[in-house]
Amino acid sequence: MRNVVIGFLGTQLDAGKRRRWKPTPSLVAHEDFHVDRLELLHDHKFNRLAHAVKREIEAASPDTEVVLNRLDLEDPWDFEEVYAKLFDFARGYGFDEDREQYHVHLTTGTHVAQICWFLLAESRHVPAHLLQTGPPREDHLPAKLDIIDLDLRRYNALQHRFDLISQEYSDLLKGGIDTRNPAYNSLISQIEHVAGATKAPILLLGETGTGKTQLAERIHALKLDRRMIKGRLVHVNCATLAGPDGIAMLFGQRRGYTGQAGSERNGLLREADGGVLFLDEIDELGLREQAVILHAIETGRYYPLGADYEVSSQFQVIAGANRDLRKLAADGLFRQDLLSRLTAWTFEIPPLRQRREDIEPNLIHELARAEKELGVHYGFNLDARARYLKFCRDPATLWPGNFRDFGASVRRMCILAARGRITRPMVEEEILRLRALWSASGRDADQKLLTELLGRVAEEIDLFDRAQLAAVIRSCRQSASLSEAGRMLFAQSRTRRTSTNDADRLRKYLAKYGLDWEQVRAS
Repeated sequence: MRNVVIGFLGTQLDAGKRRRWKPTPSLVAHEDFHVDRLELLHDHKFNRLAHAVKREIEAASPDTEVVLNRLDLEDPWDFEEVYAKLFDFARGYGFDEDREQYHVHLTTGTHVAQICWFLLAESRHVPAHLLQTGPPREDHLPAKLDIIDLDLRRYNALQHRFDLISQEYSDLLKGGIDTRNPAYNSLISQIEHVAGATKAPILLLGETGTGKTQLAERIHALKLDRRMIKGRLVHVNCATLAGPDGIAMLFGQRRGYTGQAGSERNGLLREADGGVLFLDEIDELGLREQAVILHAIETGRYYPLGADYEVSSQFQVIAGANRDLRKLAADGLFRQDLLSRLTAWTFEIPPLRQRREDIEPNLIHELARAEKELGVHYGFNLDARARYLKFCRDPATLWPGNFRDFGASVRRMCILAARGRITRPMVEEEILRLRALWSASGRDADQKLLTELLGRVAEEIDLFDRAQLAAVIRSCRQSASLSEAGRMLFAQSRTRRTSTNDADRLRKYLAKYGLDWEQVRAS
């Protein structure tokens, strides 16, 4: 590989006006760094000096080709002019990275030129290492020459430091919980990278209780730490914005709008200025509200109620939704333009039933929270802990309220625990309580689910069979394949069978009610 150096003529140092050391001629004085070609950039006003430096280099190193490139600058301290001309030089140069290795000499030229070289090299418009030279410390020593590679992966100590910082941010987003689910950890890594790199809206999808609000709060904390924002997080529950009071709460209103004195308010959009606006349950927002919030997101401007002039508020947006926004848009219930604006970065938070390996670390977290808030050290007896974890991890335990149900369950046991010890009978009592709670809240939902699939036929199914069929359908919709759903549903009985074909068993069960896998998944 041939070594090519590109750099400015040093109008002061290369002329020898300040000291005997000349940075550009010194490039060819290093035995371990041979310069095959030197591309020397100079202004027409210093044409004589450029040719003198060329002759000096060729005399010291006959094998070095010196190419003079005229680059006239009206103001070498004008960033816009210098960057534009260096950019044009780079575009027209014709780099051949298969045969040549390029270096940019930073020692000569103005500080503006050095900054421009760095930006062009960092963006790979100039595919070069950076070259820094310096005078020798003593006359009998060679001049200094350092090569800087902008690929930080080559610097182990730096890379290790960046990895530690990235891990700190990931831990922040996970709330300090040592989660073990690979899919969730990968998701958090993506969110950490996106939240720290862009101001674009972030959409968090997931069922109720999966932790969207807590994650939005942690994203806000990450952005604060990286100095991307200065303001606070403003949490807006979009389900409460129906009607004029909701609009006034969001956009504010001017005094006298309702005919009542003292009714002026700033509105939540104004409160979010410089910070993050978290639009929770945005799928509950009406079409009228969607239109005005879209304008505010895109322009940072909006009209308070009763105002005849716009006000401005610059904020970053995080949105949360429980339902599929694309389906709502297809049904005409959600604006397509707002959907397009929000879905640049979409992350779906998995439910608890898909993160069963994270139950134990979350149990540790909930016990620590209870200890901090209630002032008592809590713990399980060994048999109680084993029983509770077995129940929590059981595929039949679907956790309809996700971490909200889980956290409430642990908190109840802590409050009822005498002297901070949770016993086996207390666990059994809590399991019965959860099953009763889910059963009571699930009956109406079961009927609605089956009616959507079977119509009036659902009314002819016994209550006992109705609950079972609804549970099977939900398991199918939560699984990627018929086999996966079968393994979940028959997890206990399959261990006692000599031959197992879970998919076939599930297929036959659905056929009893005139259903098949495609129907269940498509509904």
